[in-house]
Amino acid sequence: MKLGFLYAGQGSQHPGMGADLYEAYPAFRAVFDAAQAEVDFDLKRTCWEDPEGVLNQTRYTQPCMVAFAAALTAVLREKGIAPSAAAGLSLGEYSALHAAGVFDARTAVRLAAFRGRAMEEAAKGHDSAMVAVLGLEREPLQAACAAALDLGTVVIANYNCPGQLVLGGDKAAVERAAALAREKGAKRCLPLKVSGPFHTPLMEPAGAALADYFKGMAFGEPDIPVIFNCLGREKEAGETVPALLVRQVQSSVYMEDSIRRMAGLGLDAVVEIGPGRALSGFVKKTVPGFPVYAVETAAEAEALAQRVKENG
Repeated sequence: MKLGFLYAGQGSQHPGMGADLYEAYPAFRAVFDAAQAEVDFDLKRTCWEDPEGVLNQTRYTQPCMVAFAAALTAVLREKGIAPSAAAGLSLGEYSALHAAGVFDARTAVRLAAFRGRAMEEAAKGHDSAMVAVLGLEREPLQAACAAALDLGTVVIANYNCPGQLVLGGDKAAVERAAALAREKGAKRCLPLKVSGPFHTPLMEPAGAALADYFKGMAFGEPDIPVIFNCLGREKEAGETVPALLVRQVQSSVYMEDSIRRMAGLGLDAVVEIGPGRALSGFVKKTVPGFPVYAVETAAEAEALAQRVKENG
């Protein structure tokens, strides 16, 4: 089977994630234990127990999620399951690039840890908000944003799937755009519990910090197609991975476009890797009927391996 790996992003994390995989697979343990050297906190304790209640804080969430994803990718590879294409939601893009051979697992975790800290710092001092807008098309919501710009920054930060978009930016401007969205026919506008205006121009300081951090680092070229968040497609000549990661943190995430592109690559199915089922839902709404499987647990990894074996 030709599979696309789609990696979950921040927001789907929960205590206990990866504990059964660590027990079941030496390959998972090897990657997860090596990742510990790239962070300044107890990775296992945070992922599995979260006694200090920090797992939902960006600087902890991001390296935890990438360590989980890289370790699970190693388990699947050991079972002969490798991606023919990859993408990820926001943070998940780092796991996708690891799966594509751009950098190793420890580097992916180290980058995610730095990114998490940089995003937290960039969010400080902003009275910001993010709101999910359901049941409205792109064009009227873009018009609502334009009409609210006199109150501050507001953009569509996430194009998740048909009928699900996310506003982000300065709180007053976001609230005004959401009110206009309701006037334009949005079914619901749901404030999100997030710690910053992610994927908006207000994250420019995080982008600058990443650009400086990437200097002197060696990035490989993807050995499979990687669909980039800020493009909704693979990179082209003249576009580099570091530059796209800098752009990604402060630009809209085109997940719907990325899923459509992935479905057009001749794949047999998409595998969502990570906790939760959010991306599986996006796939089903974007390309109905396209097979999608979610893998978070040892049982699901075994089920996928059996399915791949049966389908060749």
